Amino acid sequence: MHAPSDYVGRFAPSPTGPLHQGSLVAALASYLDARAHGGRWLVRIEDLDAPRVVEGADRVILEQLRALGLHWDGEVLHQSSRHQAYRDAFDALRRQGMVYACGCTRKEIADSILNSRGYLPPGELPYPGTCRDGLHGKPARAWRLRVPPGDVRIEDRWMGVIEQDVAADVGDFVLFRADGMWAYQLAVVVDDAWQGVTDVVRGEDLLGSTPRQKVLQTLLSLPVPRWMHVPVVVNADGQKLSKQTGAAAIDTRRPLAALQEAWRHLQFEPLPAADAPAFLAEATDRWARRWEIRGG
Repeated sequence: MHAPSDYVGRFAPSPTGPLHQGSLVAALASYLDARAHGGRWLVRIEDLDAPRVVEGADRVILEQLRALGLHWDGEVLHQSSRHQAYRDAFDALRRQGMVYACGCTRKEIADSILNSRGYLPPGELPYPGTCRDGLHGKPARAWRLRVPPGDVRIEDRWMGVIEQDVAADVGDFVLFRADGMWAYQLAVVVDDAWQGVTDVVRGEDLLGSTPRQKVLQTLLSLPVPRWMHVPVVVNADGQKLSKQTGAAAIDTRRPLAALQEAWRHLQFEPLPAADAPAFLAEATDRWARRWEIRGG
């Protein structure tokens, strides 16, 4: 364990079911990075997407973390208690003239891109800016950020330097969704700043969101954390392991085995440990040595 520092990390699961091996990899990496820095490790339940929330899943997740020896600091924050904070951030952006109403459906966005390019690019479709100058008689469905042009540079501790022109590659992204819910990008930025998060360690699947989050942090004059995106676990078909792809819940009756498997996925050799506490103590030291962390 290193000397206490100002480091604050966090693990932010969505309560759509119990933790599986893929989510444990992110939890373990964020936990070890915080402990290796002598910092605090927070848990935040990202329960804004109400239709996907499974009742009681947050309690199951917390019980799983305890069983694995991944003990957090302070109170657990639920995003569902933070609507006013997101509204305040949204209003601040609106006062800057950076927010506008959008009346486009997903089909209309796809049709617009297809008509202009002759094909649909793979992955997430960039918003073509249809409503930037007005709704053209359509009712407002969502509210978007008017993304400034230019490259956004991310220095990721695992992945290296990433650059993206968010305006060109993503377009004006949604802050308030058509279903009346705050978008993930806005909520996570507001909460990271409010909780004093200095370091975000999470799965590589969220790397594409990071430039958008930095855009928001800049516009809202919020601190920009350091990022580390670790490899995601995939199933036999090469799909990201998730609840949607049938990932099994972690067997907390065998915590050491679950931790060792997550550790191997983080590209370490198995540790000679008799139990979970011994594993976590040794893993923290190994993590600090790998990333050359020298105290707080």
